[in-house]
Amino acid sequence: MKLLVLATLAITAHAQTINYAKIEILTEQYTPNLYMLAGAPGEADPNHPDGAGGRIGLLTGPDGIFMVDSQYEQVTGKVLAAIRKISPEPIRYLVNTHLHVDHTGGNGNIVKEGALLIAREELRSDMARAANTDPARLPNVTYGMGDPIKFRMNGEVVDLIPIRAAHTGGDTIIRFENADVIMIGDFYRNYGYPFIDTNNGGSLKGALEALDYLMKIAGPATKLIPGHGTIIKREDIIPYRNMILDVQSKVQEFIKEGKTQQEVLAAKPTAAYDAKIPGALGAAPGGGTSADRFVRMLYSELKK
Repeated sequence: MKLLVLATLAITAHAQTINYAKIEILTEQYTPNLYMLAGAPGEADPNHPDGAGGRIGLLTGPDGIFMVDSQYEQVTGKVLAAIRKISPEPIRYLVNTHLHVDHTGGNGNIVKEGALLIAREELRSDMARAANTDPARLPNVTYGMGDPIKFRMNGEVVDLIPIRAAHTGGDTIIRFENADVIMIGDFYRNYGYPFIDTNNGGSLKGALEALDYLMKIAGPATKLIPGHGTIIKREDIIPYRNMILDVQSKVQEFIKEGKTQQEVLAAKPTAAYDAKIPGALGAAPGGGTSADRFVRMLYSELKK
């Protein structure tokens, strides 16, 4: 509990540097009734220069709007304006991929629009324990591990697929079967190194398992849509996973040699990839670079 509260406070403190007024919401269309809303890249959100806040999914049609994630609370007005340019239908459902505020901050505002909020029980529990949480941000309907939950609306089948502790302890993959589109959430990032939030239940093992599972359910033409960054296909997961395993192996060897965390950081086990990964050496919350944060996480997990 203490770690969760500290992590939440750290996110809140970092959020003070975000210029919400300058965040622009862009619209991406994938099928006649499946859209994504994404914050424009730039300096408005220093933690996500590749695209401010988390990506939002929208399935539209006569059955109402099915919405995935809600962005920062401070940009709800812009999000709703973008939605209304697409559809006048009511927002019926809102689902969260994970608990971070750039994906859940607007929950309360969207619920006030009439949406039913749905997410993992683990997400609700973690969010409820955090300091100063608005009760309206908490999911009304929750689920745990098990078979996917299916929604059939607007000519689409939407699967909510629970994932074992990966980016956080309450992750969900969202699959749109007919569109052949999967929203991944944040256990995959192509800007900077992976961020596994161990303070909020994430785990290296779970992230690797989630990547393996994603490769099994994705077809060769499936569009895989991360919570941040560029769209990928199944083949793009392989080098990403191999990079994680390679750096993990290097860190594990250093631990066997008795090196301290600072010594491992100084040895730069990510050096072979730093020039290939956009944002690899960019600043990360908590100090140091994205590479440093990744190595610190690996060291802590493997040291256990």
